[in-house]
Amino acid sequence: MSESQKPEDQKPAESARQEPNSQQQSANEALQDSPVDELSQALGEIVILKAQAADLKDQLLRAAADVQNARRRAEEDVSKARKFGIESFAESLLPVIDSLEAGLALKDATTEQLREGKEATLRQLKSALERNKVVAIDPSAGEKFEPSKHQGISMVPSEQESNTIVAVLQKGYQIAERVMRPALVTVAAAK
Repeated sequence: MSESQKPEDQKPAESARQEPNSQQQSANEALQDSPVDELSQALGEIVILKAQAADLKDQLLRAAADVQNARRRAEEDVSKARKFGIESFAESLLPVIDSLEAGLALKDATTEQLREGKEATLRQLKSALERNKVVAIDPSAGEKFEPSKHQGISMVPSEQESNTIVAVLQKGYQIAERVMRPALVTVAAAK
């Protein structure tokens, strides 16, 4: 260094060389910090995504277990319904059995007593069936023939309108609107 140059003059020149301008500094920081920041940000996202995936997997396993438990309970309910579905029906028939047994236990019953016992037992049986939604199909003479509820055994000439019931040979029964057995009837033939 020459004496003519002052140390103060040297500082700005040196500092200009040592301190890059702000654009260069930003570019250098972006180059240096960018890969590290992006990597740490990506690692943070991976950790979050792994936690979310683990949570979703746990939810899926719980949902699958819930479905399996619901299916098992439904199968048990169906099995119990099959085994014990007629329990209330059977309970309603027990008084009928008791009446029949009591009637048979009488050794010296009169004809009138036997008839009364049979009528009482029949009323009990009808009542038990009605409580369990078993209803008789007993059409009256002149009623329109319905193939869904009646089974025509024969057609007979009659003064009635054709395709109407002349006589009921055997009552039918339905349970909750479903025909178990159609009524056997004779039907009026066309004139």
